Amino acid sequence: MRFIHTADWHLGRLFHGVHLTDDQRYALMQFVELVREAKPDAVLVAGDIYDRAVPPPEAVDLLDEVLCKLVLEIKVPVVLIAGNHDSPNRLSFASRLFRDNRLYVSGGLGRQTKGVVFKDHWGTVQVYPVPYAEPATVREALGEGSEGVVCHDSAMREICGRIWKNHSAADRSILVGHAFVAGGAECESERPLSVGGAGTVGVSALAGFGYVALGHLHGAQVMSNVEEIRYSGSLLKYSFDEAHHLKGVHLVEMDGQGNCKVETIRLTPRRDVRRISGTMAELLAAEVEAGAREDYLEVMITDEGPVLDPVGRLRQVYPNVMSIKRPEKKAGGVAADRVDVRGKTAVELFGAFFKHVNGEEMTAEQGAALVEMVEEIGRKEREVVVNEAN
Repeated sequence: MRFIHTADWHLGRLFHGVHLTDDQRYALMQFVELVREAKPDAVLVAGDIYDRAVPPPEAVDLLDEVLCKLVLEIKVPVVLIAGNHDSPNRLSFASRLFRDNRLYVSGGLGRQTKGVVFKDHWGTVQVYPVPYAEPATVREALGEGSEGVVCHDSAMREICGRIWKNHSAADRSILVGHAFVAGGAECESERPLSVGGAGTVGVSALAGFGYVALGHLHGAQVMSNVEEIRYSGSLLKYSFDEAHHLKGVHLVEMDGQGNCKVETIRLTPRRDVRRISGTMAELLAAEVEAGAREDYLEVMITDEGPVLDPVGRLRQVYPNVMSIKRPEKKAGGVAADRVDVRGKTAVELFGAFFKHVNGEEMTAEQGAALVEMVEEIGRKEREVVVNEAN
C-alpha cells in the first residue's frame, strides 16, 4: 500500500498580521499535483486542518477546493482527522455523506474504534483515525471502562487498547493521530495541548502499528528512532522559530509484512520564512535574488546606537519585513540574551514572576493549584468561543 502523510495545514492562519491563504493555496496546489503523479492508495491528513475552530470563509473554500480535486477529480481516498485547532463538529459535518466518495472525516471520537479498510494485493490494511480529544472527552466518548483516563497518555493507551482488542492479527495497521509524543521537538507556533506535562503521550502507547501518521508538532521528525512513528510537520513555516525547517510530506510504501519505506518530498513555498542580520548599510546594499526579497523576514539589526525608521527603510528593499530585533546590551557593552516570552506557557511565565518577587520557586502544592486554575480558565474561554460561535 502506498499513502501520503501530511498534517498541520492551519488554513486561515495569520502570520504577523498577514493572511496566508494565498501562500497555503500555492503549496496545496503543489500537493495536489504530487498526489496526481504519485497515485497513492490514500492520503492521510493528521489534524489541524484549520487554524481555529471558526475558520474564515476563504479557508473553508480552499479546503473544499483541495478535497474536491483529491477525492472527485483524482479519485484518491482521504482520511482526515481533527486536531486541537479544529472544531470537531464543524469539521465532521456531513461526514456520513462524504464516505460514499471515500472522504473519511473524523472530527470526534466515537464509542467504537473502527478502522477504514483498504485492500492491496497482499491483503487488508486497517487505517485507524484517532482525532485529538482531551481526556475528559475521551472518558465521555468511550464510556464504561475508561475511568482510568486522566491524561493524554492514558487516553491514547485506552483508545489503542480498544483498537487492538478488535483488530485482526492478519491485517496490517496504520494509526492517524494528533498528539504530542514525549521527546518531540516543539516550535513556538504550536498551541500547547495542556498545562504542565499531562499533554504528552509516551512512544510505547503507539507500539504495534505498522505506521503512525502524527500531527501537532510542526517539525518533521522520527520519534525516538522508531522509524514507523513520524510527524510530517506543518504545510508551511508558521513562525520564525521554524526558519531552518524543510517543509514537505511523507510518501510511504508499506509491504506485505507491514514494513514501511518513507520518502520525504519537499514543497516549495510561495515565500520563504527567514532570519537575516547585519548593519543597516549591509542589509540595504546586499545582493539578493529578486524572489528572495519577497520572503517573510525577521531582521536583526546590529548597528550601534539608534537607527532611524528601520522598518520603512528596510521595506523599500524587503517588502515583507515582519519583525525587527536589536541585540540587547549588558553593562560594559556585552551582548545580552533577550528573554522571548512568546515561547513560554502561562505557568512558566507566572513561575518566573513568582520567583522574581519571592526569591524562591513555587512549592509543588502551589504549582498544582496554579495548573488547575489555568486549565479552568482555558476551559471557560473555549466554552465562551463555542457559545459565541453558535
